[in-house]
Amino acid sequence: MPDNPPAGHLDDDDYPAYTMGRAADLLGTTPAFLRAVGEAGLITPLRSEGGHRRYSRRQLRIAARARELVGQGTPVEAACRIIDLEDRLGEALRHNEELRRDEEPRGRPDGPGTGDGR
Repeated sequence: MPDNPPAGHLDDDDYPAYTMGRAADLLGTTPAFLRAVGEAGLITPLRSEGGHRRYSRRQLRIAARARELVGQGTPVEAACRIIDLEDRLGEALRHNEELRRDEEPRGRPDGPGTGDGR
């Protein structure tokens, strides 16, 4: 019995479950489009033992966003850059929110119930 049975990957967004053909079908695009977003560095598919590209659900969502931008007339390279910048912005916003939460006052040390004798 394999260490990681296929059913164990059903909830894994990063498991490379989709062949290039299946991924292209799901996205309504072509294998050439998937190769182009790969060459632009937006996604890096895993390679099977036979050298075939395999895509994860997370990669398909990213490629779908690129397809949406390209469908609006954005060149592939520019679409990939936009997605990269969107991801960086999202990460920066999450980081800023964490910092804000860490800096929120936890109560005033000189307020009521602090034993200051007033």
